[in-house]
Amino acid sequence: MTTEEKFTVSGDKLVEKVKQLIHEGNIRRVRVLHEGKTVLEIPLSIGAPAAAIGIMAAPVLAALGAFAALVTECTIEVEKIEKS
Repeated sequence: MTTEEKFTVSGDKLVEKVKQLIHEGNIRRVRVLHEGKTVLEIPLSIGAPAAAIGIMAAPVLAALGAFAALVTECTIEVEKIEKS
């Protein structure tokens, strides 16, 4: 079962918040929305080691940092896996 959460963050906190969410480990997908439109979608493997996810996500996070410099506020939509 999956659940969705939404966070509204300022541009300068965007990369920090996405990194925090990735390290939680129970995330299936992260979407970054700006003015209601999906700007970036990051699918994450279930059960992948955190180090591997960090290595794969590094270029995406760099691009996200460049985008964050251009916006004042955006929304992060997270799809989480509920563990039973």
